[in-house]
Amino acid sequence: MSDDIFQGYKGKALELLKKYKVRVWGKCVVETTRGKFEGTVLPRSENDDDLHIVMKIITGYNIGVDVETISSMKEVDYKKANYKIPEKEFPYTDGLPQVKLFGTGGTIASRLDYRTGAVIPAFSPGELYGAVPELAGICNLETEKVFAVFSENMGPKQYISLAKAIEKEIQNGVDGIVIGHGTDTLQHTAAALSFMVQNSPVPIVLVGSQRSSDRPSSDAALNLMHAMYTAGHSDIAEVMVCMFGPTSDEYGFLHQGTRVRKMHSSYRSTFRTIGDTPIASVTRDAFTPIKKGYNHRRKDKEVTIKPYFNDTVTMLYYYTGMKPDVMMSMVDMGYKGIIIIGTGLGHVNKELYPALEYAKEKGVSVFMTLQTIWGYVHMFVYDTGRDMMAKGVIPLGNMLSETAYVKLGWVLGQTDDPEKVKEMMLTPISADMTEREPYNGYLVYQGGASEVADFIKRVHK
Repeated sequence: MSDDIFQGYKGKALELLKKYKVRVWGKCVVETTRGKFEGTVLPRSENDDDLHIVMKIITGYNIGVDVETISSMKEVDYKKANYKIPEKEFPYTDGLPQVKLFGTGGTIASRLDYRTGAVIPAFSPGELYGAVPELAGICNLETEKVFAVFSENMGPKQYISLAKAIEKEIQNGVDGIVIGHGTDTLQHTAAALSFMVQNSPVPIVLVGSQRSSDRPSSDAALNLMHAMYTAGHSDIAEVMVCMFGPTSDEYGFLHQGTRVRKMHSSYRSTFRTIGDTPIASVTRDAFTPIKKGYNHRRKDKEVTIKPYFNDTVTMLYYYTGMKPDVMMSMVDMGYKGIIIIGTGLGHVNKELYPALEYAKEKGVSVFMTLQTIWGYVHMFVYDTGRDMMAKGVIPLGNMLSETAYVKLGWVLGQTDDPEKVKEMMLTPISADMTEREPYNGYLVYQGGASEVADFIKRVHK
């Protein structure tokens, strides 16, 4: 058997495959000291070890089987897999709304690259229809691939390009816009578009997925259906994030673009509205408003686009014992704005006072947000807060830290006058700051508590 049918395997793993005459893409039965496994042998990443055989078992999940545990292998079938989803032309249906899908990359538009073992942004937006044909019953869809990057590579340049692309589609008369985006920085892009695209007449929905399309538990298809339905049929003309509500396949939430945060690294229900409630819940054929206050869909094509960003802005997460040279170095490096993420009600230690004075002297705008995530900055309560305000630190209410960072970059892209910067930062846009949090805006369900256990048994088993 030639080595080209053992893609990526080497050393002990390669010897084992040759011994039992099992090929990559071969369906086989593997007997091990830990039990029997049935599935398809997958290629190995070229950078991985030689101690495991990788298989996609019948549940759809990939596992690595330690070669030292294997007692026998038998190939029972062979069929080389094709993991590329074919791209299809989206059908047009009279009477359905027209939705534009912008593809930027991320897990919702990705596949597994078996050469490297990595998830790569490789699906074009057109391929999404090939994967989710149900979309044709929701809307008429036009797609455009504007970027093909993981969300950690999204930044000001991409925000500005998206804002301008959105403006063009609104002027063309589209009924709604969906943006496929990686989840890691989804909240940053949602905040940026909330500031750059104001007074939109149509829904603008950012959507991602926590699990790639080749996994049986992928949330990509359902999230897309929820997002498309929202963009085409809902009355909510806001910048929103659409992701799973509960971690089960029941409904999605629509989160305000300035008040949403990714709260778990892998749960499908990772996104949560902070300090408020979601705008609505959504299924593939209905949505239910939760908040009363939101902008409603209009029939005009008017929208205000402010595509500005100055990237000389940074965030400083305060920790105990922090020295003033940390902040001073930021000032010396030319940063014009600093978001401090402070403790408690918005505090740092007194050792940083010289750095605060130095920043004020150099005309650097410094704002305070919180490590607690929920709640408000209250700098009048203790002497520390009052001292910092006297040195130029400006509290930002209950604005989320990431939202504050994006807003400050957006503001500094328009003015560097400290008083004007302060005025613009303290002027609420798209609920980035609210006067009060609803009584149910802060809920943490703690495992182990009896009432939580009762709730899970009754509602989500």
